[in-house]
Amino acid sequence: MTAEELQSGYVFLLDKPLDWTSFQAVNKMKYKLKREFNLPKKFKIGHAGTLDPRATGLLIVCCGKFTKKIPEIQDAPKEYWTEIKIGVQTESYDTEKPEILHQDIAHITEEQIKEVLEKFVGEIEQKPPVYSAIKVDGQRAYNLARAGEEVEMKSRKTTIFYINDIKINLPLVGFTVGCSKGTYIRSLAHDIGQELGVGAYLTQLRRTKIGDYTIENATTDFLDNEYRFENL
Repeated sequence: MTAEELQSGYVFLLDKPLDWTSFQAVNKMKYKLKREFNLPKKFKIGHAGTLDPRATGLLIVCCGKFTKKIPEIQDAPKEYWTEIKIGVQTESYDTEKPEILHQDIAHITEEQIKEVLEKFVGEIEQKPPVYSAIKVDGQRAYNLARAGEEVEMKSRKTTIFYINDIKINLPLVGFTVGCSKGTYIRSLAHDIGQELGVGAYLTQLRRTKIGDYTIENATTDFLDNEYRFENL
């Protein structure tokens, strides 16, 4: 790989670690590439779809002229391996905040869970979590929420293409979900809990696919000095 090739355009498939922001992962890649290939200060690089810090998995990073492809990649369907815990909730809908509102789940059956999951396949209305990067009155919702302010999130339409590979080991429920751009899996976890009547929150999230790109081809080498890359 050369500096000229990088500026002509490459896409990197990264396996983002837990507790890293997408911004940190891109910055790490940018720093290493600029240092190794003596790239100009204005070298273009960016990711095609944010992953929350508490999520792991596929993060696509485009550089050079391929940064123009970012909107196209962001619009592609996504796939996630998801685990939720039922019978309890958190304010953030994931593990960022402590558990609250514990409820008994002794009456919940596996068949009931599968029936509820099936209800969410198709086009649905969804409210993003208050602990999200969406802007409300010009400010990030998570900043307002962390400051103790009440945040009203507006519902939006999204599509769940499928929910399969369901694994139930109560209180944990795992499944694979395919969805459209803009779907919040944390909100899906919360909404599933509300439909069950006992609450739920997201305990694990791993993005496994974006369009035709899969986690099997992703790498953690960007944490070191080696790179695996694809020429689009």
